[in-house]
Amino acid sequence: MAQRGTGFFDRKGQYFRTPEEATLSDLSALLGKIGDGESLAPGIAHTLLEKRTEIEGLFLEHDAMMSEAGGAFGEKRDNVEPLAVRRRSEKI
Repeated sequence: MAQRGTGFFDRKGQYFRTPEEATLSDLSALLGKIGDGESLAPGIAHTLLEKRTEIEGLFLEHDAMMSEAGGAFGEKRDNVEPLAVRRRSEKI
């Protein structure tokens, strides 16, 4: 007898039984091949998904710092002063 079920698909259209499996597949594909031999991407993807809350918090903090810093890194900032250049003959 036929049965009804729920499935989840990654971005390539591959079927998975759980949303976690589909997301891990997408993360692994996004990371690409990492390392020599067998790729480390699946393990890294698992860690990223496991640490998602912490990672999202880091990105929120990063975005806030970037906003406070005034945008692109190429801009001149008032909070940075050039260091005085010392010659080798000068002692500390």
